[in-house]
Amino acid sequence: MKSVSFTGLSPAVAALLIATPIMIAGGQVLFKMTSERLLARGDAAFASVMFDPVFIAALALYGGATLLWIFVLKSVPLSFAYSFMALTFVIVPLLAAVFLKETIGLRYMIGSALIMAGLIVVQN
Repeated sequence: MKSVSFTGLSPAVAALLIATPIMIAGGQVLFKMTSERLLARGDAAFASVMFDPVFIAALALYGGATLLWIFVLKSVPLSFAYSFMALTFVIVPLLAAVFLKETIGLRYMIGSALIMAGLIVVQN
């Protein structure tokens, strides 16, 4: 496949390259929320997770992201697209801070800046 740059992509593919890691990150937060709900209920039967609406939403989000990812991969090389998955390392802690009240510190901010810089270097 030919060389690809982010600026040369169609708006739809560019949006999906960003949306997919956001959806994956959202799914991760929902999985964590599911685990906390199980713990709070004291469910000994792990199978009860299959009927938890938060877990079902997490699976739906992951499934939707996977379908979008397949669309992206038919348009750009995997080596180009996969670097965008590094965004999940930036987005998950942000969502965890907002929805799970987890703390993020200076190391997270520095690491996120390095990830973003790396993404820019790889894509140019």
